[in-house]
Amino acid sequence: MLSIGTVVLGVDDVPRAVEFWGQALGYVPRDEVEDDWAVMVPGGGPGTRLALQLSETPVQEHPRIHLDLYAGDAADQAAEVERLVGLGAKRVDWHLYPDDPDFVVLADPDGNRFCVIDTGHG
Repeated sequence: MLSIGTVVLGVDDVPRAVEFWGQALGYVPRDEVEDDWAVMVPGGGPGTRLALQLSETPVQEHPRIHLDLYAGDAADQAAEVERLVGLGAKRVDWHLYPDDPDFVVLADPDGNRFCVIDTGHG
C-alpha cells in the first residue's frame, strides 16, 4: 500500500523558502540545504515532509494542488494568518471565496498559494 511521504513545492529561492516554511511550521532541514533542493521535516517528531525544489515554472493563479494548514478555531486562524503575514506571506485577493468561508488564502514568499483553515467553523 502506498502513502504520501513528501509534499514537494517549487520555489524561486530555496534558502528563503526554507526560512519561511521552517518558521511557519516549526520544520527543520533534514540535511544540508542546497541551492536547488531541501527537505524539511517536523522539528517536534513524525509528520509529513516538505521538500522545496528550485523551479522556473511560473506560479499558478489557481493551483491544482496546494497546502491546507489547520487552525483550531476562528481566533487561532486569525492569529496564524497574522503570524504568517509577519513571516513574509501575502494575503491573496481570492475571488472564489464562498459566502461563509472557513479558509483564508495566502501566498508564501515565492507566490505558492496555501490556505489556513478554521477547523472549528460551522
